[in-house]
Amino acid sequence: MSTFLENQNWRYATKKFDATKKISTEDLNTLKEAIRLSSSSFGLQPYQVIIVENPELRAQLQPASWGQSQIVEASHLLVFASKTDVSTEYVDSYVQNIATTRGLTLADVNPYGDYMKGFLGNVPADVIPIWTAKQTYLALGNLLNAAAELKIDVTPMEGFIPAQYNEILGLTERGLNASLVATIGYRSEEDATQHYAKVRKSTEDLFITL
Repeated sequence: MSTFLENQNWRYATKKFDATKKISTEDLNTLKEAIRLSSSSFGLQPYQVIIVENPELRAQLQPASWGQSQIVEASHLLVFASKTDVSTEYVDSYVQNIATTRGLTLADVNPYGDYMKGFLGNVPADVIPIWTAKQTYLALGNLLNAAAELKIDVTPMEGFIPAQYNEILGLTERGLNASLVATIGYRSEEDATQHYAKVRKSTEDLFITL
């Protein structure tokens, strides 16, 4: 745990990346697996993660990201895109995955699928995209923690225009909406903010014990 806390003190929202340093395939695969193993409501993982390496695409996305340099300087750009709807077919596919993975029959897991469908059927249609978008933040948490252990920098970003991301990346036709962006790579020596003391609430101010 002491190492975990050391990693949390080491990490910060990097403002300037070293564009000459790239994440290795091995480390990128580790980060992808950390994201894949993230918790989500019902285990549904109602999102996909787009890894944007193409420099031309990233140049197009920069103006849609308030001109932030991290979009083009970081080793990789990750776009967490949440599903705009969770269909019964999507739930059925998940149920089939459960059965296959755990060596069960569909009859064994269909009651769980019916429970999920019942829950989702009672959620207003305009609330579903909000719910799915929240799931991407759980995945981001795993990314942040895994990256800190590897001493890879991550900058979570909400400063972008989702509609423009959707258009540039063709997300709408996939039933997805850009909900969260994370740039990953290695901090530049020129980024002065890496030397700033971390500012957080005190334990007394943050926690309430009842």
